[in-house]
Amino acid sequence: MSPSSPSSQTSAGASAGTTAPPDARRWWVLATVALAQLMVVLDVTIVNIALPSAQADLGFSDNDRQWVVTAYALAFGSLLLLGGRLSDLVGRRRTFLVGLVGFAGASALGGAAQGFGMLVGARAVQGAFGAVLAPSALSVLTTTFTVPRERSRAFGVFGGIAGAGGAIGLLLGGFLTEHLTWRWTLYVNLVFAALAIVGATAFLHRSRGEAQRLDVAGAVLGGGGLLALVYGFSRAEPEGWGSPWTWGPLAVSVVLLVGFVVRQRRAGPGALLPLPVVLDRNRGAAFLAILAAGAGMFGAFLFGTYYLQTQLGYSPWTTGLAFLPQILVLVAAAQLCTNVLLPRLGPKLLVPVGLAVAGTGLLLLGLLDSGSGYATHVLPGLLVMGAGMGTAMPASIQTATLGVDPDHAGVASAVVPTAQQVGGAVGTAVLNTLAASVATGYLTTHATTRPPAPAVLRQAALESYTAAFWAGALVFGVGAVVTALVFRRRGAIPAGTPASVGRAAGRAPAGA
Repeated sequence: MSPSSPSSQTSAGASAGTTAPPDARRWWVLATVALAQLMVVLDVTIVNIALPSAQADLGFSDNDRQWVVTAYALAFGSLLLLGGRLSDLVGRRRTFLVGLVGFAGASALGGAAQGFGMLVGARAVQGAFGAVLAPSALSVLTTTFTVPRERSRAFGVFGGIAGAGGAIGLLLGGFLTEHLTWRWTLYVNLVFAALAIVGATAFLHRSRGEAQRLDVAGAVLGGGGLLALVYGFSRAEPEGWGSPWTWGPLAVSVVLLVGFVVRQRRAGPGALLPLPVVLDRNRGAAFLAILAAGAGMFGAFLFGTYYLQTQLGYSPWTTGLAFLPQILVLVAAAQLCTNVLLPRLGPKLLVPVGLAVAGTGLLLLGLLDSGSGYATHVLPGLLVMGAGMGTAMPASIQTATLGVDPDHAGVASAVVPTAQQVGGAVGTAVLNTLAASVATGYLTTHATTRPPAPAVLRQAALESYTAAFWAGALVFGVGAVVTALVFRRRGAIPAGTPASVGRAAGRAPAGA
């Protein structure tokens, strides 16, 4: 039986004793959680489009500029598992509010930054509180919506935001930078956070955390391993793959993450990440899909932005508007997928098909040349990619959190943004390095003057962008094949029901 089918979800809920009537305030909870999720996701890209203005204002170098983005990614990616486990131990409502307040405070600090160090520090603090907020938001959603049809609707909204947040960040960042100032790309979070705090205070139920100790050793190994992984890949483009600043942290991350897995196998019920949460085949396939989607998606946003601004001469605001049709298609596809297609077809079909369609969109973008225009060449690729992401992401997120013991909802939810963040870091690093190599190779063989003629430089940049789009399409294609093989057949019964996960983690499930 498909894990997305009503009967399987009903039996899972019954096995865990979670047959309580639906929360009357659940749709207000969804609105609150969606607002917080949007704030966290769009902050990955909203600052990117404002970087040139911030650099001119604060006077930092091109080499330093990347740290405004990297500081957020490092803190966010390395602390997500810890943030997810804290929401299980302390309570989801409490950690949700702490994450909101901390994120808003860090945003205000960054917006008021008077120097480079202050801005980077604020971005790191943003990432740390984002790592507390993101898993809390998803775990609130997971434990609030228990009726299969309503759960599909809720995850359609949440998955649509997860997929479209990066593009929304570009749109909003372009508008704020062009019409106000780059500082408002950070100040705007105060508006999001204030509304979400009001909603959380009014509609979220207080939840009691687990009476267990935090796995400190696991937190150090897991957080350190993810930090080293994201840092190593972030250094690949500026330093090169042969640099010890690249492969050194990557080697350290392998050692730490292996140690983390060994620790989790021995930690029993107090593990930071109970391994049955990720070893279930359907959830594992969903996490792999989110990883692949993150790698392809963030690369597409990055090089799509480059292409629109450097090749077509778009302003930041116009660049953001250019992504708006993709957002609309993605949101529409997300609702169609979760409300109509997922209950009938299951994730084994929808997720690989969605990834393949998104990859096709990138293939279309890989055909761009010097005579391409937005409406005739760029827009079709964006629309196809949006349809694919809207199909794959909600189904993946819903499957990734389905059948998990409620006491593990926080840490299971943390794996979702962790996979997306690691995928984004890896994809951006690999695609950046590939693009730089292609541009250098083109200049070596075609430049006849020093410095190269502007037309040659422009064509070198175009060659690098299209190579990145083709490589991103390959990532989506590999993800489609792997997930098609790993997902269970539609008739299989999920092994990761709340009861089975609870027993595998060394204790009876909640409500048993």
